[in-house]
Amino acid sequence: MKIFKTASWMKLLTAIIVLLVIQNCYAADWPQFRGLNRNGHSPETGLLKSWPTGGPKLLWSVNTIGPGNSSAAVANNKLYITGMFDKQEYLMAFDLTGKMLWKQKYGEPWLQSFPDPRCTPTVDGDRVYVISGVGQLVCFDATSGVQKWAVHVVERFKGEYDRWGISECLLVDDKNVYCTPGGPDATVVALNKLNGNTVWASKGLSDKSSYCNPIFIEHGGKKIISTMLEKSFVGIDSKTGKLLWKENLKDFWPKNGSINPTSPVYHDGCIFISEGYNSGSAMFELSADGTRVTRKWVDDVLDIHHGGAVYMNGYVYGANWRNNSTGNWVCLDWKTGKVIYEETWHCKGSIIAADGMLYLYDEKDGYVGLVRPDPNKFDLVSSFAITQGSGPFWAHISIANGIMYIRHGESLQAFQIKA
Repeated sequence: MKIFKTASWMKLLTAIIVLLVIQNCYAADWPQFRGLNRNGHSPETGLLKSWPTGGPKLLWSVNTIGPGNSSAAVANNKLYITGMFDKQEYLMAFDLTGKMLWKQKYGEPWLQSFPDPRCTPTVDGDRVYVISGVGQLVCFDATSGVQKWAVHVVERFKGEYDRWGISECLLVDDKNVYCTPGGPDATVVALNKLNGNTVWASKGLSDKSSYCNPIFIEHGGKKIISTMLEKSFVGIDSKTGKLLWKENLKDFWPKNGSINPTSPVYHDGCIFISEGYNSGSAMFELSADGTRVTRKWVDDVLDIHHGGAVYMNGYVYGANWRNNSTGNWVCLDWKTGKVIYEETWHCKGSIIAADGMLYLYDEKDGYVGLVRPDPNKFDLVSSFAITQGSGPFWAHISIANGIMYIRHGESLQAFQIKA
């Protein structure tokens, strides 16, 4: 009896250890655009604080993913990415050594201008979600690649295209998948994530999608969807689709056009938004119940094009737009909007954060920089250049389980950055 109990406890202990290891691995996944919480932060620790000359070790690369500007999503010990082949958009799954597991067509690209896929897959448990450049939203089995369901959301909700079609990375929670078809009285919609049935469509809001990837905000007992549209910055109750607030962008950005691709950044009751093309950035404070916002400050220096922003230790970091070919790297005080620095380093680009460091990806020449977030100066520690692939360097960096994944056109590269 004693032997039996010991054996049983050993089995239980082993099972617990395995579960903890799995949980720890998945906690470091990067399952959607800009990471687990869409804030550009990786939860990883123990990463290199500097890189050798020439950059961190290249573990593997594949140059067969097709043209695209989407980023890698990593979950369930697999990597997912989209690319274009024969004027069709495809979702691909790889193992973590770079071996392709499956490849599935999911829709048509936007062929009128910049047709390469922009949608970073969103992985949710055993399912993965993508949307094509013309609005075909598809759910696949994350293991087998078998299609679960598909909905043409632009057709269903009478959505309107803008000049570059649909460019969205889908937002998913425990029940629904959310997207922005931009239809009349259906600007933002919620679909049942298991079958694609309509759960709700936003009412009293008829504004076009504007390439922005929405975020969730947990505040005031609500889960709020926050995003920028063609003309407005909005908050929507994710449970009901009720419009909570709507701020006209031209009220504080007189030069604002129709292109607003930067996701909001939330921290401690405040929301930072930014738009390129000489518009700027702004900070809003949420009311206690999350039903309205109050503008705190407006800045005209950090006007982010499409590279995202990150909050860190009381400051917000990103790259501004000087013209389509150049821009500088900027640090602002989160509370006041005061410009701490504006520094030239190659070109504007995308930015993420991990283990207390900033990771920059220059969009013109493909330089990758490791920067210490010193609010007094632009403190570049290490850098190297991406040499594989073609086209602009518009994908964002992904970090998962000690690996940095970088896409350049048809090339995907994996670098070891664990200390």
